[in-house]
Amino acid sequence: MSHLPRLNAVKPASVTVFHVGPQDQDLRALADILNRTEWKLCPGTSWNLAATDDVPSAAARLEGEKVPIVVCERESVAGNWKDMLESVGKSSPSPMLIVTSRTADEYLWAEALNLGAYDVLSKPYHPVEVVRVLSMAWLHWMNRHSGSAAMARAS
Repeated sequence: MSHLPRLNAVKPASVTVFHVGPQDQDLRALADILNRTEWKLCPGTSWNLAATDDVPSAAARLEGEKVPIVVCERESVAGNWKDMLESVGKSSPSPMLIVTSRTADEYLWAEALNLGAYDVLSKPYHPVEVVRVLSMAWLHWMNRHSGSAAMARAS
């Protein structure tokens, strides 16, 4: 029997990534990356994927769920990433929006970042890039969320 003090175990986080866009091979690749990758920046974190192909149903789900990360196709069935950006801005706390496109050019990057998206991912997905962007988005969301909670307790 050890006489060392028992440390409180940190409960692993479960992160939901909400994908808005076609349910195709890119979505399957994203699911595979979430399930099979070692998340060195977020050890112990489990990653879940939720998906819909249109902005209005995504916006409706975001009203009732706390989702930290939204990955939105540049253009989707009903709406585009700008519509999704407007919707996530109404959520509290608002998710980090990542725009994705097969034609992710400099114009899209500049426009998305200037209008308030967190980042842009090009398709096809590259696991290293997806892990980096999603990890940083999650850490940024957690930092922002825990900062807001601390400020509320201090008031």
